[in-house]
Parts: sequence; structure tokens; C-alpha cells
Amino acid sequence: MTNGFIADKLKKAGLEEKEAIVYGYLVETGGSFPSLIAEHTKLNRSTVYKILGILSVRGLVGEIEKKKKLFYYPESPAKFLRSAKTKISLAEDAYQKASELVPELEGLFQTHEAKPRVTFYEGKDQVVAAYMTQVQQKSKYELLAFASTDHLQSFMPAKTFREYIKLKEKYGITARGIIPDAPTNKKFLDTTHAGIKKSIVPIARYVPKEMFPFSGEIVMYGTNKVLIVKFDEQAPIAVIIEDEMIHNMMRMIFELAWSQAKTK
Repeated sequence: MTNGFIADKLKKAGLEEKEAIVYGYLVETGGSFPSLIAEHTKLNRSTVYKILGILSVRGLVGEIEKKKKLFYYPESPAKFLRSAKTKISLAEDAYQKASELVPELEGLFQTHEAKPRVTFYEGKDQVVAAYMTQVQQKSKYELLAFASTDHLQSFMPAKTFREYIKLKEKYGITARGIIPDAPTNKKFLDTTHAGIKKSIVPIARYVPKEMFPFSGEIVMYGTNKVLIVKFDEQAPIAVIIEDEMIHNMMRMIFELAWSQAKTK
């Protein structure tokens, strides 16, 4: 087995781990056959051949024929230094080309910025994570929602939902919600927001459950996000749309519904 100390130094000098092991072994032994390299380095023979090919292309090892077999030996240490310098040169060239390409990439990026960004979430853990994005921007704003609090409360883990409410309080996020007028929905705010600042407790208005029996949520939050959630234990899904125009249109629809909804 090759000297681990040398291999570690070779890795720090820029070689990959297996390259350092093979090259280090050749430096220590002065050269060897692939079969022996594999035996002493504990690498399989196909890996050894692949690494020898890489090192040969870099000019770090040479090969000659001995006993009708290829024998590999380390080239002069000066070539190792030249190899490192070549890497620096290639990296500098790549950096220069990247710098020249950035303006073009930024132009393409700005072209696509006008398109809405849509993210799809599937499965309970992902849907819960999508719901929690409402409190991830850590700033004050007004949240608007068409909500079925019965389905929300049964779907969200109690501890997570309590954390959600606490974060809303911490960041000063206020809310208004349009909710089906089921009795349990009307008790929701009292049971879930006990001890929370009054200014943070959502203001609710109600619509007839028989006419609007929705079981998910549509939430307008932040400055440009719309969250659509299907609370279904068997196949829960969520979609977040990030687009200022769509966000504002949904807020207008909410305000229209809000003006006609009942306060009790």
C-alpha cells in the first residue's frame, strides 16, 4: 500500500484521491506494472488503467514495454509542477470566458423573469413545507386567504401549526380570511390563537358552506406569491405561483368576495 502521508500531500496539491494513491505508489517504487499497482493500492485493475491513462495525458507518468507488458513510471517531479500550473492557466481561462458570458446570460435571465415561477409540492411533508413558506420571508405583510379551517386544522401537525402562528406573531403578519360558515370554523380562531396578540388574530368573514364547500386553501402572501393547497390525507398537493400580476389579480378577487361576505 502506498504511503498515506504522500498521498495526502498529493491530494492537497490537486490530485484526486485515487490519482494521488497511484501516482504516490509510482513515485515510491520508481515504477510498476498495472497488476502490481492494483495489488498494492487495493484498487481494482480497471480503475488503475483508467487513472494511469489520466496521469499519462497530464504528462505525470510514462510507459515502456517490459517483458511484453506495459510498465509505468513517474515522470520528472518538474512535470508535476507544470501540471499544476496548467490547471491554474485553464482555470483562469475558464474564468475569463465566464466573465465574458455573464452579460449574455443576464440578458436571457431577464427575458425569463417575466414568466411566473410555479413550484409543485406533493405528499404531506412537502405540502406542510409549502404552507410554512408564508412565514419564511421574515417581514411584515397582510396575508389573504380563502380557507377551510376544519381541513387545515386536521391536516397540519399541531406543533407545526403552533409554530406557524408564533412566527406570524413574531414577524407581525396580519391576516384576513374568507371561510365557510360551519360552526367549527367559527370557533377555530378562538381555539388556535389563544394568547396571541390581538392584532395578529386573523379577521374572518363567512360564506355559506352549502354554496362554497371548499376543502383547501388559496392564500395570497408576500408581495407576489399565491399558494393553492389541496388538504387531502390520501393525495395532498400544493402549488406556489410567484408572479406579481397574478398575485394582485387574486387579491382583487378576494376583496370582491370580502365585500360580500358576512362578518358573523
